[in-house]
Formats: sequence, C-alpha cells, structure tokens
Amino acid sequence: MSESRPSKNYRTKAVVLRTYKSGEADRIVVLMTEDHGKVRAVAKGARKSKRQAALLEPTVHLDAQLYRGKGDLDTITQVQAVDPFPSIRADLDRFTRAASFIEATDHVTPDREPHERLYRMLVGALRTVAGENPTLTSAGFFLKLLALEGLEPVLDRCVSCGAEEPLVSFDTVNFGTRCQDCRSGIPISDEGIRICRLILTGGLAAALKLPDDPVLDDVNRLAASMLEHQIERPLKSLGVV
Repeated sequence: MSESRPSKNYRTKAVVLRTYKSGEADRIVVLMTEDHGKVRAVAKGARKSKRQAALLEPTVHLDAQLYRGKGDLDTITQVQAVDPFPSIRADLDRFTRAASFIEATDHVTPDREPHERLYRMLVGALRTVAGENPTLTSAGFFLKLLALEGLEPVLDRCVSCGAEEPLVSFDTVNFGTRCQDCRSGIPISDEGIRICRLILTGGLAAALKLPDDPVLDDVNRLAASMLEHQIERPLKSLGVV
C-alpha cells in the first residue's frame, strides 16, 4: 500500500476573488494567491465571526495561513488584513471597477497554477482604484491582462486587408482594427487607438495621467468588450451601473 502524501500548512498573501456559503456556518473562499495561483479554501465558522467575515470579502488583500489536505479544498486557519481597501468598499464606482478586475482574474485563472505576475498586477490595480482612481484604470487592467494571457489585439493595421490607415473600427471576432473600406465592429478614433497602443507598449503610467476626455470612456468600453469576447461571457460586475 502506498503511503499517502502528508498534508501541509502554508502561508501566502492573497486577494479574495469571491465567496459563497457552505453548511450552517462555513464559507468557501476563492483566493488569488501570490505563490500558488487560484486556491479554493473553506473558512470554518466564518459566518459566525464578524471579524473573519469582514476579512474574507471580495477585493480584500490579506495574509492567510492555510492547510493543504487531500481534497480540492484547502482550509483557512488564520487570516490578517494586508489592506482591506476601505475606500473601494465605500464608493460604488471604485467597487464596480475593482469587482470587474477580480471577476476577470477569476475567469482567466486555472486553479493552482502559480501566476505571480497576474497576482501583482491585480494588487497594483486595486491600489490604483483605492487611490486616485484615474479614468483609464479599467482599460489599463483589461488590456494588460489580455497581453499577459497572450491575447494582445492587432492595433497597427487592418486585420482584413492589412492597410495601415485609416483605421476606424475594432473587430472583436478577428481581434484587431479595420480600415475605412473593411470597417465593421466597434467604432474607434485615432486617439483611441493611440491610447490602446500606449498602454500595451509600456506607457500605462503616462496613459493614467491623461486629462479627462470622452475618448477615455470609449477606450474603457472597448477594452472591456475585448476582454468579454475573449472570455466568452459578459463581466457581470460592469452591469452594476
């Protein structure tokens, strides 16, 4: 008879992606961890402890100790806040954005596949939303997430005929811009294309400093549409407002 693999305790920083009830008092928590990727764990008695329940809400950044058993669910044995992001939870716009980031992360991340870059990108986006919350934070996260997953859109030519200008629309099916003659999909301006390129070529910090303009909202909507097409479902959190 083969000897079973011993269970292990481990500690990691994590962001709470979502939770749901289990039994009379427990809660199942889905975490995006720094070291272990997406982990599902049970928090025993969490629904009877106000302190623990508050720390296990979506968007909270925490330090957790877990017990790795033989099944699919780990057990949370201890949690402490790194940053509960109170400004996010107190403001609907901030919370809606933050919720869309964790929803997108949940959809693209397989269980137990370490992805430290995505974890750090998520924490950075949450800190940005909790702070100045610039208009292009959403587009920045969605476009960088697509690039991180190897799904960077074509923005320098028409995906139908190869023409480099004028580019006037974005085709979510073929995932690239289209020219005037081949136009279909979502209309996009030269400035919108320039901003998307800026974000994807290392200029996110500069993009976040751009002054408010209607084109920024257009870029946010376009980036959300790109992501939703790739994950093949709408982001429910964006329907809040």
